Parts: sequence; structure tokens; C-alpha cells
Amino acid sequence: MTPASTTAFAAALLSSVLALAVVLLTRRRSVAAWCFAAGLLLLAIESALAGRSILATDPVMVERWQTLSLMVTSVAPAIWLAFSLTYSRGNPVAYLVRWRVVLAAAFLIPACLAIGFRSGLVQEILALNGGQDGWWIRYGPVARTLSILSLVVYVGILANIERTFRAAVGTMQWRVKFAVVGIGLIFGVRIYYRSQVLLFSGYGLNRSAIEASALIIACVLMMIAHMRRGFAEVDIYPSRAVLQNSVTVLLAGGYLFVVGVLAQLAATVGDVGSFQLQSLVVLVGVTVLAIMLLSNRLRQAIQMFISRHFRRPQHDSRVIWTRFTGRLSNVFDQGAYCAETVKLLAETFNALSVTLLLFDDLRGRLTVGASTAVGHETGGLNQALAAPEALQAGLRGVARPFDPDKVSESWAEPLRDAGLAQFRQGGRRICLPLFVGERGLGVAILADRVNAIPYSVEELDILKCIADHVAAGLLQLRLTEELMQGRELGAFQAMSTFFVHDLKNAASSLSLLSENLREHFDDPAFRDDALRAIASNAGRMNQIIERLASLRQKPELAPVAVDLNELIGGMIDGLGLAGEVELLQNLGNLPPIEADRGQLESLVSNLLGNAREALGSAGRITIETSRTEGGVVLSVSDNGCGMTAAFMKESLFRPFHTTKKKGLGIGMFQSRLIVEAHRGSLQVDSEPGRGTTFRVMLPLTATAK
Repeated sequence: MTPASTTAFAAALLSSVLALAVVLLTRRRSVAAWCFAAGLLLLAIESALAGRSILATDPVMVERWQTLSLMVTSVAPAIWLAFSLTYSRGNPVAYLVRWRVVLAAAFLIPACLAIGFRSGLVQEILALNGGQDGWWIRYGPVARTLSILSLVVYVGILANIERTFRAAVGTMQWRVKFAVVGIGLIFGVRIYYRSQVLLFSGYGLNRSAIEASALIIACVLMMIAHMRRGFAEVDIYPSRAVLQNSVTVLLAGGYLFVVGVLAQLAATVGDVGSFQLQSLVVLVGVTVLAIMLLSNRLRQAIQMFISRHFRRPQHDSRVIWTRFTGRLSNVFDQGAYCAETVKLLAETFNALSVTLLLFDDLRGRLTVGASTAVGHETGGLNQALAAPEALQAGLRGVARPFDPDKVSESWAEPLRDAGLAQFRQGGRRICLPLFVGERGLGVAILADRVNAIPYSVEELDILKCIADHVAAGLLQLRLTEELMQGRELGAFQAMSTFFVHDLKNAASSLSLLSENLREHFDDPAFRDDALRAIASNAGRMNQIIERLASLRQKPELAPVAVDLNELIGGMIDGLGLAGEVELLQNLGNLPPIEADRGQLESLVSNLLGNAREALGSAGRITIETSRTEGGVVLSVSDNGCGMTAAFMKESLFRPFHTTKKKGLGIGMFQSRLIVEAHRGSLQVDSEPGRGTTFRVMLPLTATAK
């Protein structure tokens, strides 16, 4: 055994262990996890083959091991490219579909070349210094072609990883940073050696120990990254920016250009050994530069140095204002607006944990609008506050950015619990009340500032201006949404007038038909047809009239004590579901709740009716009830056709949007109004072809609005 072979075998062992750990310890084995494990195993095989080649004493054996190594190397880049497209991406399947042609080419072309021309991969094997300095491998044209293809794919891998890192903010960026550096180290060294192969048509086998050393260091870094995020991925949604904006492409292009210039100089003076050392120094310098570019602390130190020594303001307010207005003015969805806001705050003020909380006045809750923090930092923020009015009143009295830990009043307690920091040395937290006049929209919490630098007076003034701007934008989005809903409801009310008019005419016709029955009652055929027509049309008309007549923007409640289990049993008997489909009931021990019995009957009827219609001719409906702290939960599930995510987001709770051929599209709209009038919440989970679950959470005491 030699030091080079020992290093190669150690790298193979460590990467294999890491691959198995990712597969075994990851709870949700995503596409990225499988690609990561497969890529590490291929690198382990390649490193083990390099170790066998170093130990070989016969050129024939060296050629055999190197041929196998090149065949493995031809497949690995495509696997790692797939990993780079799916790693920590919130929408991995979309990226795989978009890049399917490139992935297929990256896999098939090198594999076909390596397998089809495997006899010509290694052209010549030379013993250096009589075999004392190892072997020199001279590659053939096919192997050099594989090196060119590998270089292109390696740059693409690093560019995609960089896009993932640049899209992450706050603690998400902190969690993936070491993995990004480790992957960059692996493929940076490989770019170095592939450039050597192209310039010299081969390289010394002992130098593969550098690749093995880089693999060992990268595995250690990636282990640290996995321990930071608990062997779980972070959902990141990078933009579709083209690769010319990538720092990776710039660094790789600059490195290859410098190496090309050095190669020409080395060819002129004949000092090849010096060239190899110089190119290695350039690679190390590029790697260090890349790591420095990823450092939050370095960027902050540079900013402070410029501010201190050039006597300029700490922040250029014009640049900040232009950035905020430019990026927020093109967002028309409240969720996207909140996500862009926390990202801008994190980038501008070097705060790793930024959370934006919104007031939900209808349900009396404080909910998460968006956050750069993940894991325990957002836990518990969806719980209803004990006194949201007190919190709004307290924030209204402050009106400026403040430290919640310095507020002794009880109204600030929810903010201290909600804005928990992840780092002990992250500095003090800052809360930004979001108010427009007397109307409270929410509050933003900044924590975990890099280097725990305190906020200056200048920064607090800027944060106050940003808070006013964000609050105005949120209010505009809410008013726009309310206006759209009002227009939809107005259109619905106008349309219902025509419905009622037409239905009354049909009802008059049916009344006339019933009168004619007296004259033709003795005719069996007429009697049967008339009775069927009356029963069918009258039932349909009554259903439409009831739904249209009962639909209001804010239902009026007449609360009484209601036994939810008894109400469900009566509805099941009345609808006759037990004999039609498989019906499973799991009704827990519930206390009586204060609610409008008629409205709850409409709600349960809508849920059971939707479940029955989703099943078709056969299927299963599951009804469950349970008690939670302060309320009860009703769950209605079916294994029917299900709904798409797009339909649930855009159309499910809007009137006149339905997937049923004979439906009006008002049942779920009415159901949501009923639940909200009872100060409850309605959740839905569905998947096409697998079924739907509606979950209703009601408080023990209803308050009419």
C-alpha cells in the first residue's frame, strides 16, 4: 500500500458510508437524495479503481482498471447533474422535465462512447522514472472527448448548485452552505484534472490522490451540512435566470482561460512541471475566492469597512427604496408579496431569520405570511392568540421598530414566543409593526443578525419606512381581493335572480301538469310519466332554490347546543348513504357545541354530498370526529376522483366553479361561509385519483358576526 492508494481507498469508504447514511437516515427519500447517494457510490467506485490502478505492477492491469474507471466516470456526471437540478428544490419534477433532453444526452452520449470504444480509451501507459514515480496514462481521442463533455457537465452542475444557494436566504442558506462548498470542491478539482487531460492527453496516476483527498474533505463538509439540517432537504424555489448570470460560469471560464495562457507559456519555455504547479495554484485561488464570495461575514465586513473609511452612510436609502419598490410592485399575490418582503429584509440587513406574521381578523389569529427560518422557528405560529386585540392595541401604541424583549407588557408575549432565534449569539430581535392608519396588517420579526451587530438609528429609520411601504402594499392587495370577491358575489346575486325566475316558471308548468293529472289520471302511461317528471324536476328545483336563497356573504347564526355526532347520524339516515356505499364512522366522545343547527346541517350535507358524488358507483366514505383543545374536529374523507392542486387553489371555494356536470359550484363556497361565521376553519387535502379529505375545526362557542 502507498499513501496515494490508501487515500483513494479511504475516500471510497467514506463516500460509501455517507451515501448509505443519506438513504437510511432520510425520512423523505426524494429524487435528490437518491441521485446524491448514487453519485457518491459512483465516486466511491471510481476512487477504488484508482487505488487498484496505483497498486498495479503490470501495465495491462493498469489499463484494465483505468478503462473501468473511465466507464464509471462517463455515467457519473449525468447523475450529479440530476442531483443539482433537484437538490433542495421545492419543484424538482418541473426541473427534471424541463432538462430531460439535456439529462438524456449527458447520460447516453458519454456512456455509448465509453462502452462502444472502450478498447481505445487508454492509448499508452508509461512508467515514470522506472516505475518509482508511478504510471503516466496517455488517453485516446475518445477519452479526451469524454473529458470535454465532462467539463461542460461539471460547469452546469456547479452553476445549478450556485443558483440553489443564491435563491436561499437566512437560515436556509446557512443550512445548505457546507454542502455547496463540498460539491464545489469535488467538481472544481475534477475541472482541474479534465483540463490537464485535454492539454497533455493524459496525467500521472499518483496525482489522483488529490482527487481522493478532495473527495474526503467534501464528504466531511457534506456530513456537517446534513447534520445541520437533520438529513432533510429545504424547499427552495430559484428563479429561471439564464446561466450567463452565474458566478460559476465566470470563475470556470476565467480559470480555463488562465490555464490556457499558462499552457502556451509552458510550451514555449518547456517547463511543463512548473505549469502544473501554477495551474494548481490558480485552482486553489479560484476555490478560495468562491468560498469568500459565499461568506456573509466577509460581505458584512467589506460593507462596514467602506462605510467607516470612506465616510458614507451605512446604507444608500435610494438603492434600498428602488430595490424594494421594483421587486414588490410586480407582485400581486399576498403570499408571494410576503415571501419577497422577508427575502429583501434578510438580504438588506443581514438577518438570517426574518418572519412576517399577518393578522387574520375574521378568525382572530396571527398566522405566518412567510419566513426565511425553517424547522422549530416557525413552530406554533399558527395557533390562535389569546388576545389578538390586545396585541394590535399594543403594536398601535409603539408604531416604530422595537425590541420585544424590552417590552414588559403582556401583549408582547406572543411576539417573544413567535420570533425565537436559532443562534444564541444572533443579537437582539427587532419587530416592525405593519399598520396603515389604525388598521393593523401584521408584524415582521428580524432575528439572528450576522455577527450580532446592533441596529443603528439610521437602520431603524429605514426599517420604519419599509414597514409603512409593506403595510400599504398588503392593504392594497387585501382591498383588491375583497373588491374581486364583492364583484363575484354581485354577479352571483344578479345571476341568481334569473335562476329563480326560470325555476318559478318551471314550477308553474309542473303545477299545471299536476292539475291535468285529474283528467288523465286513469291513463297509466300518462300517470307514470307525469309522476316521474314531477318528482325529478321538483327535487332539482328545490335543491337549487334552497342553495341560492340561503347563500349570503355573512350567514346569520342562531346558536343552540348541538350534539355534532347526533346531527351527523341524522344526516346519514336522511341522505340514505349507508346502503349505497361503504360507510365508515369513527365518532369520538364530544361535548355539545354552540352552533346554528340548520347551518351545520347544510355544511354536513354539502360535505357528504360531495363525497358521494366523487365516488361514482362504488367507493368508501369515512366520517370522523374528535375533540381538540378548545374545539371539535369533523373529518369527511372519500377515495374518489380527487381534485388537482390548481383547482383547489383557484376555484374550489369560488361560486360557479365546479368539476361536476350538474353542479352549480356554490356548495363549498357556502360551506366556507358557514365555517367562518362560526369562527372555525376549513382545510382540504386531495390528490387526483386517490380521494379527498375535508377537515372542519369548530370552537366550542360560536360568535355570530
